[in-house]
Amino acid sequence: MPGLIILAILAIAAVFFSLSRARALNVSGGQLSNLHSRPFYHGLYSLLWVAIIGLGVFLTVLFLGSNLINMLLLGEAREAFPDGSTIEYQLLMNDARAIASGGIPSRVDTLREALAGKYATLENIYAMSLLILPAAAALLTGAVTLRQVDVNWRARNRAERVIRFILLGAAVIAVLTTIGIVLSLIFETLNFFNNIGWRVDKYLFGTRWSPLSGVHDGSMDADKVGAIPLFAGTFLITIIAMLVAVPVGLFAAIYLSDYASPKVRAWAKPMLEILAGVPTVVYGFFAAITVAPFIRRTGESLGLSVASESALAAGVVMGIMIIPFISSLSDDVINAVPQSLRDGSYGLGATKAETIRQVVLPAALPGIVSAVLLGISRAVGETMIVVMAAGQGANLTLNPLEAVTTVTVQIVMLITGDTEASTAAGPAFTLGFTLFCITLVLNVIALRVVRKYRELYD
Repeated sequence: MPGLIILAILAIAAVFFSLSRARALNVSGGQLSNLHSRPFYHGLYSLLWVAIIGLGVFLTVLFLGSNLINMLLLGEAREAFPDGSTIEYQLLMNDARAIASGGIPSRVDTLREALAGKYATLENIYAMSLLILPAAAALLTGAVTLRQVDVNWRARNRAERVIRFILLGAAVIAVLTTIGIVLSLIFETLNFFNNIGWRVDKYLFGTRWSPLSGVHDGSMDADKVGAIPLFAGTFLITIIAMLVAVPVGLFAAIYLSDYASPKVRAWAKPMLEILAGVPTVVYGFFAAITVAPFIRRTGESLGLSVASESALAAGVVMGIMIIPFISSLSDDVINAVPQSLRDGSYGLGATKAETIRQVVLPAALPGIVSAVLLGISRAVGETMIVVMAAGQGANLTLNPLEAVTTVTVQIVMLITGDTEASTAAGPAFTLGFTLFCITLVLNVIALRVVRKYRELYD
């Protein structure tokens, strides 16, 4: 239903685009030079306002209508049953909705049937309002904009102003969303440290992670919130993944950009980028079923003790997954290096390998650093491969042949567990905030490197 209403509003906007455009042609008397703005801008002005007003009214009715119905039903329930608890009122409203929709309520009585009747009536009014009000608002707006079409009407300026405000709104939404996410992380982190008695040192330097096992009266045991094993496992797997992805991805990019023929490049690069489209759960199965047993058998044949789930298996497969990100971006930035730099190096007698090593790669370093940083972010945020191939236990070790876990895996385990969400949110958001701060520092360092080399080659 909502999708059809949105399509109807967009159809009305398209109709008024055509009508306003046709009216502009009509008032021009066949001479477009008489118009301040071309007919297209008159149509665009109508289309924008009809779509904005129509969709705005639709979203307002959509979000406020259901809340208003709940408020009215709750008021009726409180009047008929003034001494009830919050759970009893919620049960009354759920039963009323079930009776009105033909479902099976937990109980049927006169009060529930009365509420069901009022709920059905309000739902019908809400459905009609959701259909009529946006369409009426769109039609009224279209009629107003159609009447404004005139020879001297500055439709282009006004349409561009509307588009500018739309773009500004999109930018503001993005900024506010980022601020909201950061503030939520900060507040939940503060609540978490308040629960452990502000023992920040226990969290940053502790080696035992089991926060939910020490919960007592809403407070956590500060000796069980040590995050060192989680970040050690995260960085261990990330380093292994980068040791696989960066050399292979960078060498593949150098080959494709400077050595491969156009025919080889035409099929090799798409084949390499297919790896980016493989779902991560498939990589996880590949790591758990193929790579991890192979590493274990190989290690045992060499007399090494290898766990069934190891950081090495997860890191290698994760590195394979990241290869196309690094190779594709590096290939693009290497190709963007001006040919004049290569020609100047060749003119001085340098070979192709020397030119790539001493000229091309330094010039492309800002883009390569960005590609590597993207790969690191991808590795730090990966969950499925670690769950299936590296383990879930918080094990503090630097041995890649042992099982480890990562920050993202523990966040998922905390949020999806049986513990109450308000209790698990503290350690989960704190881990996320710490990871956010670490990646922010990495970004700042990478930007400094990029800025340094960009100034040398601009």
